[in-house]
Amino acid sequence: MNPLVRIPYAVAGVLARALAGVAPAGESKTARALRARRGINKRYEEWAKHSRDPSRPLLWIHAPSVGEGLQALPVIQLFRARHPEVQLAYTFFSPSAERFAPTVGADFHDYLPFDTARDAARTLDALRPSALVFSKLDVWPLLAESAARRGVMLGMVSATMPFSSLRSSRAARLALRDAHAALDTVGSVSDADAVRLVEAGVRPERITLTGDTRYDQAWAKAEADSTEQRTLLNPLRAARFTVVAGSTWPSDEERLLPAWMEVKATHPDARLVIAPHELTGKHLEAIETWAQSHRLSFARLGASAASSAEVVLVDRYGVLGDLYALADVAYVGGGFRDAGLHSLLEPAAFGAPVIIGPRHEDNRDARHLVASGGAFRCADANAIVGRISRWIEAPDTLTSARAAAREVVRDGLGAAERSVELVESLMGFARVAGSG
Repeated sequence: MNPLVRIPYAVAGVLARALAGVAPAGESKTARALRARRGINKRYEEWAKHSRDPSRPLLWIHAPSVGEGLQALPVIQLFRARHPEVQLAYTFFSPSAERFAPTVGADFHDYLPFDTARDAARTLDALRPSALVFSKLDVWPLLAESAARRGVMLGMVSATMPFSSLRSSRAARLALRDAHAALDTVGSVSDADAVRLVEAGVRPERITLTGDTRYDQAWAKAEADSTEQRTLLNPLRAARFTVVAGSTWPSDEERLLPAWMEVKATHPDARLVIAPHELTGKHLEAIETWAQSHRLSFARLGASAASSAEVVLVDRYGVLGDLYALADVAYVGGGFRDAGLHSLLEPAAFGAPVIIGPRHEDNRDARHLVASGGAFRCADANAIVGRISRWIEAPDTLTSARAAAREVVRDGLGAAERSVELVESLMGFARVAGSG
């Protein structure tokens, strides 16, 4: 790490560790993230004492949140199928991934400790990994430095660095350049990402264009037919035009909900399934109050009345990807705020064309889907009304848009296979004959 930032970075890490010990009760992400670090080193060491088999290699995959975890998931699943002899550790940073982490099938999963030299050493002592792979971009400099010093192979899959990423800033480059340079192999999503990764410090000869594993994950989700999915979806299946609005923020709802009332005025059988991004009581109650004030039949997901309700409110995490199977059309939130869009690939994989807000220029998936006719940019409520009404009134246009959305996902398949080959090379495994 650059000496100019090493001391302030180390101080920030020590302060974060101290705050973890005094974090108050509460359900905010910050409070949960701090409290989760209490006793974290002991949890790692207990697992190592009782479950770490030193005769087996260990692959450590880090994905900070659910989105990056979904990118890592097809790699994990394919790698485990080929190499059951390898132990697998999975770490995350955000509380939003706490429920997701147990589902990946790792031998060990937990929060990643804060990035201090002391915590990095204790974590590496416990896990004793053969390789550490970061999903998407979340490289931690002191951890990478400590791992490289011990001879742990370092990699990154589905690597992407949007032009607007904070990690491309001058301060971030000072902190991360050495960590990026230490990476032994990187699977880049696109050529443009590869260029920016080199600018950030990754050695160009270590970059391979692999594509984005999210395409494989979304396609697999759409093709699956599990008992869990049927239990969730069957009560909601109905021969009525359905819009599934996913990961919405208040800025989305300010446009979408008034637009929906105009759609309902001419198409009264239409149904809205809405899954807010943040499931706070205040946010959920605001949507419920809106539905009641407009005399729309309303139910929360899982309630018996949901099968016939005009508005179904999703009040739980982890089910949105399956609910897109119900969608004739999807609305994906985030396009009316600076933080950007949420995932468009899951609805597209189900063949649901997507409505998005105007702020999507830095989203590669949005650009591809818009160009293909599988997604449509709507700048205001009137545009949303017009687009949904057109699809209802001209079914042939909806059929074309559905096919275009699904084809974009189909064209992106194969990244998981290519990424697993990179991970195998890090672990020192020869490619399995006949695989892929």
